[in-house]
Amino acid sequence: MILVNLEKNLIILLMLRVLDNFMKKLFFFTPIIFLIFATTLTKNTTKKLDKEIFQLKENIRILNDRYELTLLDYSILTSPKKLMEYQQFYFDDKLVQKKIENLSKIEFLNDKLKIDKMVKIDE
Repeated sequence: MILVNLEKNLIILLMLRVLDNFMKKLFFFTPIIFLIFATTLTKNTTKKLDKEIFQLKENIRILNDRYELTLLDYSILTSPKKLMEYQQFYFDDKLVQKKIENLSKIEFLNDKLKIDKMVKIDE
């Protein structure tokens, strides 16, 4: 009887040791696995953010290029002095000055020609 109790106690002791070893390993490896998952998640999120930042920077660069071209067009085309210089340089005597009252707008409506004055003169 003492021998049976001793065997039971030994089996229980062995099971407790196995369980103790398992718990130690579990407590050791669980944080490591958690850190691996956290690192993977952080890396993937960072990669996605880098792609978005790159796309936004490219869009900003394209918009800045458009803005600079538009600003250049505006500054060149809105200056009367520049327009007069371009007229003299490129067109010589081909352009003539007209009165605004003599300008007309031509439209084609259903195979008919419609001519309207651009500015109506109050008489």
